[in-house]
Amino acid sequence: DDGSFQPQSPIRRSEVAAIIYRIVTGDVNDTQAGIYKDYAKFKDVAQNHWAAGYIGYCSNAELVKGYPNGTFQPSGNITGYEVLAMILRAVGYDKNGEFTGADWALNVAKYAEQLHILDNVAKTTNLGAPATRELVSEILFRAINVPMVTYTAAFGYQNVGLNGDKDGKL
Repeated sequence: DDGSFQPQSPIRRSEVAAIIYRIVTGDVNDTQAGIYKDYAKFKDVAQNHWAAGYIGYCSNAELVKGYPNGTFQPSGNITGYEVLAMILRAVGYDKNGEFTGADWALNVAKYAEQLHILDNVAKTTNLGAPATRELVSEILFRAINVPMVTYTAAFGYQNVGLNGDKDGKL
């Protein structure tokens, strides 16, 4: 509210959903976000919540997942693993369901490492802890160069962007 960034402060799940919405849609002025306010699939996201449109878009596009009890917990802290999962889904990963189940965080970390998203993140960073604004900024900065992908059972993930590697494979 005071215009400061507060890099060491935790970032909320709703704030990351807003960032992901803006990146994916290019709607940085939020002119279309209100359209999605009633799309949220979570029982704890009211249509009048400030982030309902962002969460609605992201949940409908399957970029965010809620908790087993049907909630999103928009005011809750988000872990580094959860941020990485949202970003990776935004570029096309998780089409094979690899971010579901007991090993979802390991799979997220594996893809993030392979894609060099964690290159500047300290090895001592606990990605299972609440993510700071600084960590999310670094992850987003590193993810800029991650190419969009599509998935087929026959070929796995294939780059569809112009900035991918030569063979188009992860």
